[in-house]
Amino acid sequence: MGVAAPLAIAALLGACLGAWGPAGAFGVAALALLISLAASRYLAAALIVVAAFSAGQVLVARGAVLSAGLAGEDVAVTGRIESLSDEGRFRRLRLSLEACQPLEAVRVSCGRLRHVRVNWYDSPPLEKGERWTLTLRVRPPSGFANPHTFDYAAWLWREGIGATGYVRNIPSPRRLDEARPGLRERALAFLDDHTSDGLVRRWLAALTLGEGERLDDGDWALLNASGTTHLMVISGLHVGLAATFMLLLARGTARLTMPRRWRMTTWPWWCAAGAAVGYAWLAGLEPPAMRAMIMTLIGLWVASGRHAPGPWQGWWLALAIVLLVDPLALWRPGLWLSFVAVGLLILAWQGRSRPHGVRGWLWALLRTQCLLAPLMAAAVLIAFDRLSPVAPLINLVAVPLVGSVMVPLGLAGWLLAWLPPLAEACWALFGWLASGVYWALTLAVDVAPVWQPAAWQTLPLALVLASLTLLWALPGWRLVPRWAGSVALGLLSVTLVPPGLPEGRVKVRLHDVGQGQLIELRTARHRLLYDTGPRFGSGFMPLSTLWPVGQRFDGVIVSHADTDHAGGIAALRQDHSVARWWSPGVESLAVPVTPCRAGQRWQWDGVEFRFLWPFADPSALADNDRSCVLLVSAGGQRLLIGGDAGSEVEEALLSRLGGNVDVLVAGHHGSRTSSSPAWVSSTRPAAVLFSAGRGNPHGHPHAEVVKRFRRADSCLWNTAIDGALTFMLGDPQGVGVTPRRALAGSRGGVGHVCHAIESRP
Repeated sequence: MGVAAPLAIAALLGACLGAWGPAGAFGVAALALLISLAASRYLAAALIVVAAFSAGQVLVARGAVLSAGLAGEDVAVTGRIESLSDEGRFRRLRLSLEACQPLEAVRVSCGRLRHVRVNWYDSPPLEKGERWTLTLRVRPPSGFANPHTFDYAAWLWREGIGATGYVRNIPSPRRLDEARPGLRERALAFLDDHTSDGLVRRWLAALTLGEGERLDDGDWALLNASGTTHLMVISGLHVGLAATFMLLLARGTARLTMPRRWRMTTWPWWCAAGAAVGYAWLAGLEPPAMRAMIMTLIGLWVASGRHAPGPWQGWWLALAIVLLVDPLALWRPGLWLSFVAVGLLILAWQGRSRPHGVRGWLWALLRTQCLLAPLMAAAVLIAFDRLSPVAPLINLVAVPLVGSVMVPLGLAGWLLAWLPPLAEACWALFGWLASGVYWALTLAVDVAPVWQPAAWQTLPLALVLASLTLLWALPGWRLVPRWAGSVALGLLSVTLVPPGLPEGRVKVRLHDVGQGQLIELRTARHRLLYDTGPRFGSGFMPLSTLWPVGQRFDGVIVSHADTDHAGGIAALRQDHSVARWWSPGVESLAVPVTPCRAGQRWQWDGVEFRFLWPFADPSALADNDRSCVLLVSAGGQRLLIGGDAGSEVEEALLSRLGGNVDVLVAGHHGSRTSSSPAWVSSTRPAAVLFSAGRGNPHGHPHAEVVKRFRRADSCLWNTAIDGALTFMLGDPQGVGVTPRRALAGSRGGVGHVCHAIESRP
């Protein structure tokens, strides 16, 4: 089994190569395979084949993504509903496609598209498993790209979703086949008929059948805040319990029927393996269930001792098989959470004697949970940027309670389903425990809410927690150095200081918020927002995803009252504190505002802020022309932000601007109503930033505007393509814009890293 580790490494390498897609990789791999075969290095050849197979699967997944040429177009599809959820105004579907064809024959093909995620407004009654012919308005999978936030596009990628969009009602959708309920669907229907309590029904479906979609938003919020989400996902704990129960039952039967040979029989182990496979299949064989099944099967082999690998060889073998079956799992945090936890258990218990008696098992459980808690906290911190203070204590009780009592009770109810009174009795006890757990989790979260540290704290704290785990898990250490190291790590974690900005500089970030605008400016000791981003028809505000709750802003400038600039005010008021608000002062924004007027200026930490517009009462102006125009100066460099002010306002400002600017946030998202030729030639910015939504219906930035700035040798950036844009104003090295999305081959412009910006055709 010494080949397990190279096999896993080859699968890892292949998945990475498939994602990066370096030029010439296929030729190099083919040449290496030929050389290995010629030299009779068959192991090397096998590893190359494994890497190529893994890379090929990732490349196929990449090829199943919708072509950019079909963005915003209509396609006719035939597919089956894999999952659906009710979102109030619409239903969200995941479809498995059998066929896809653009409605316009001149468009590129979408025949390789396999999975899509779409919204269906005013949909008819739908059931999972139904087959439909639909017309979809689609676009390639994408999402906002901001530092230290959830990456929706990456999530779509690792879930294998090749396009998003919505269902069109013309031509009319047509149902081809009714849902054909399988065993899982019949089990869920039985559960609905025999349980009346909503909490019991939801938790039973999630814990025993892997139906996490039954959990509501309140359940997920509570589980996330308490650090117990892993208990509700079909994992190695649940599959392992099913396998262990079957193993004990089968070995007990063997001991009764063949008292002299029961230890040598192999069929109990095969029964346990069958139980693991059957339970994972019943749970839908989703990636978490598949991973848990593979790990459980390898674990059974290791535990059986029959021509079995060692624990670490089994660990590597399970990782290799998981990656070969599903290479996209490499980008799922759940994979690494599972394997890191199992690796720690191997490290902590390898070479130790088996516990004996109740006290021995209780001590083993306590030690295991205490070792796992800081490492799992570190992993969750890196993967999800949050930390639940009560998670270690809660999991110390919840893991054995849920795993050893609630899950067996739930499974016992299914085994006794042919006797409904007994099944309902098991589920009634399950419900009593579930209500108690729910109450305890709510109380714990109220006492110690989930904590989302600042971005600069995440990695240092994760390293401290991981080091603490290793300090107590590694064998051969005495108690004195363990405790001394723990105290030192604790002191280190509370003495971390945030990185500071020097006087006279301002860090600027134009956030990616879609078709809207939100700019954050930080000086050494102050923080300012220019605009608050949009609020969409669904009520979603991108601002609510950018920072942890409880931020303080010294000022917020709302350029004007349009929803794409003022839409995040509600989120700011609810979750954060703002010392001062500025706006044109015409429309009511439900906050106390100071009118922005030309000539107002102030200094923060050596950085000057000055309003250039409006000159006087702007109530007679059009909405866009009321925009607060802000000039920021630091270290001889200047940034100009004009909101949606049009060309007439620009003309009025030409005589007051006083020369070029280094960075310009293009007016009105790059619309033709702003950025006139005279304005471009007068400002001649080194860098121009467009805040626009990908595939926006307005065609921002407009081709004419793009050409004007190109002729002025400006370096152009667009949040729709680049994601969030960050730069430092006042840096002696010059203004260098850093995009959140790094695009290959993007060097050019006027000495900065930039690329051409094209408007939508």
